[in-house]
Amino acid sequence: MNYASKMTSDVKEGPVITLSNGLSVPILGIGTSPVGGYSHEALVCALKECGIRHIDTARLYKCEDLVAKSVKESGVDRKELFYTSKAWPTQFGYDEVKKTLKKSLKDLGVEYVDLYLLHWPICPSGTKNPKELIAESWQALEECYQQGLCKSIGVSNFEEHHLNDLKETWTVVPHMNQIELHVFNYPKKLIEFCENLGIKITAYSPLAKGKALIHPDVLKIAEEHKCTPSQLLNKWITQKGIITIPKSTKPDRVKENAKIVDITLTPDNVAKLDDISNHEMFSVCVVTQQNIDEWGASLK
Repeated sequence: MNYASKMTSDVKEGPVITLSNGLSVPILGIGTSPVGGYSHEALVCALKECGIRHIDTARLYKCEDLVAKSVKESGVDRKELFYTSKAWPTQFGYDEVKKTLKKSLKDLGVEYVDLYLLHWPICPSGTKNPKELIAESWQALEECYQQGLCKSIGVSNFEEHHLNDLKETWTVVPHMNQIELHVFNYPKKLIEFCENLGIKITAYSPLAKGKALIHPDVLKIAEEHKCTPSQLLNKWITQKGIITIPKSTKPDRVKENAKIVDITLTPDNVAKLDDISNHEMFSVCVVTQQNIDEWGASLK
């Protein structure tokens, strides 16, 4: 099955993915997760020198105010940017999600975000009815979407059963599911499931925190196409019509990640990379119940 999303081209900033509501999302973004720390220099470089216009952040990352400062220094106009942010599970609940989104808007210094997500489907300890908590959180996002506080809404790290539960009550189908996706973790069935519902995919940790850069098959195919392993791995993702949001604190690496080279992977190339996770599958982002609670406590 060919589940590649519709990809169009923006003259100024390059390829974009079109969501089910018609909103365009730059296929290449930059992550701001706390791993390695926040880098003002890297984000300014991404915006000012590399033409990146998609910024991925979250309340958990505690850097939305820093993102605002970096954007201001870059001189890039708000209208050119696509902001994604997220509410952590300890911020779930009808009222709390709305408050959290407004905090994001305030810290980012914007009137709306382009995409807002429920960050993880694991609810805080002691939650009596997790399914109900997620449903009312989604209802809050639907209302924020209708009010124009976010131009699109979605989820992150949701598996099929989470989406099926949410499907029972949603009136707006999630526009996006942001998931861990790299050559060691390629959830093809989940991607197809989402695509069949009209839900687009964003890949975080596309380089598997650097582990994918040294895989023999990756090195061999990168050499074949005369590109770097980083460029190859991001191309493997975007060629499927999936958004990629690599993160780095080093401007030189940001520049490298930004160059989705003008190559087309052959069917054999794609099959080889697709197959890696069948033999060497692992996750680089494991979140436990304890993480949900402890990280959430730090946000209060």
